Amino acid sequence: MEIKKVAVIGPESTGKSELAEFLAAEFSTVWVEEYARQYLSKLTRPYGPEDLVDIAQGQISLEETVMPKANRVLICDTDLYVIKVWSNFKYGFCDRRILEWIAARKYDLYLLTYIDVPWQEDPLREHPEHREQLYDIYLSEMRNQQVPFAEVRGSREQRRSLARKSVEALLHDSLKRLP
Repeated sequence: MEIKKVAVIGPESTGKSELAEFLAAEFSTVWVEEYARQYLSKLTRPYGPEDLVDIAQGQISLEETVMPKANRVLICDTDLYVIKVWSNFKYGFCDRRILEWIAARKYDLYLLTYIDVPWQEDPLREHPEHREQLYDIYLSEMRNQQVPFAEVRGSREQRRSLARKSVEALLHDSLKRLP
């Protein structure tokens, strides 16, 4: 059976991890955590552009490790678009390897989390004042690629409901395509 891949993306502190964990429980599957958190929490120096390449590789590796445990759908708390947006925002460029990996990896649905949840302080978060600007960048990225996406906004229950319905539609559509 083909496993569908759903990536939850968006600016910092917009509920991505909580939503990914919720969806995994709802669909009795597994979710891929954000590798950047593991990587950056162990770093003893400021990170730079080359670290983003390492983070991208780690995210891919983590996804590949978790994939065999998935049940119909794999929920990913981030993907390489997040690294691309962040790299462009912070450094003004994105390493070509990250761009090549984005082009080579296939996702079936993106859930783009909006900035209508309160900012939560975290030592790994950097730009509470730029969430709207970053959201607009993510939205532009989603509009310029060929994969379906849904904007996730509103109260916690509204977000969960919209995300659940989006994943259900994805799974239902794939069932209709079976011979």
